[in-house]
Amino acid sequence: MIVIDGSRGEGGGQIFRSSLTLAMCLRKNIKIINIRAGRKKPGLLRQHLACLKAAEKICSAKVVGDQLGCQEVVFSPGNIRAGEYVFAVGSAGSTTLIFQTILSALAMADHESHITFKGGTHNGMAPSYDFIAQCFIPTVRAIGYQIESNIERYGFYPSGGGRWNAIIKPHRTSKALYLLERSKICDMEAVVTQAKIPEHIAERELKHIESKLNINKLKYNIVDSHGSGNILSLRLSMNDITEVFEQVGEIRVSAERVASKVVDKVREYLSSSAPVGEYLADQLIIPMLLNKGGSFRTFNKSLHLSTNIDIVNQIAGELVKLTHTCETQWQVSIHSI
Repeated sequence: MIVIDGSRGEGGGQIFRSSLTLAMCLRKNIKIINIRAGRKKPGLLRQHLACLKAAEKICSAKVVGDQLGCQEVVFSPGNIRAGEYVFAVGSAGSTTLIFQTILSALAMADHESHITFKGGTHNGMAPSYDFIAQCFIPTVRAIGYQIESNIERYGFYPSGGGRWNAIIKPHRTSKALYLLERSKICDMEAVVTQAKIPEHIAERELKHIESKLNINKLKYNIVDSHGSGNILSLRLSMNDITEVFEQVGEIRVSAERVASKVVDKVREYLSSSAPVGEYLADQLIIPMLLNKGGSFRTFNKSLHLSTNIDIVNQIAGELVKLTHTCETQWQVSIHSI
């Protein structure tokens, strides 16, 4: 039994989710204590419990502590089973985090799986569906993951009610991933996606982006959603990666302020020559570890990144190394299991 302290580092839900993923994939029994100790409301919330229930179902795990508010969980995995699954958060909690929790496990199964996710799709505290579809999935496809996805209905915070589907197929081939130098930016596109709010909000966000960045691809989508919502996404396409920078609109935050936050994120990224952005960096570690490894450079050593590396090294062995290569770059080197 491996004991993981959930109060380490950033002390959030990522420790819990990464531990579940590795437990399933490596067939290791784990006990997670002090779950989300670094948050105002510690313990399992609905979206964390949904991740636990999903992991339990796909590998017939034995679980102790699967209740809202629990700060200690024991997880003993069985065999991973492909199949047709429906996973619902039951709130506006993030469905994309459930997807990332079970992805690598189902990719190791013998047959393809069809999954439907219900709940939040665009939540400021988690990667949006657009980030998953435009940035994360294309990057892990490069190392052998076979994933298809489509969204049926958007679920903005706080109403939720979104629905999307994924097909995860077993690996055919597996490759190491090396993203060490940023290639030329081929395309920059700003996209506003919103529902049930005035169109001038999108227009103002795009106008502000256009005035601050050298970008000429601007568009907005009016989508079906249970509740109102708005998200501004700026997508930088390069030869070997597409980075996505986002900001979810909030009540009493002006359209111009929302756009300025995205501009700041893009400018920070462009200030370095590292190809991998802050949010993608910690999400790549487990998929690379479970395939052929590799290395990448990122411009920011976030607490999420260093915490995830610590947890992976505790469960899988000292296979991930973080090196400060220069003032604006960190290199993550990953040896496969």
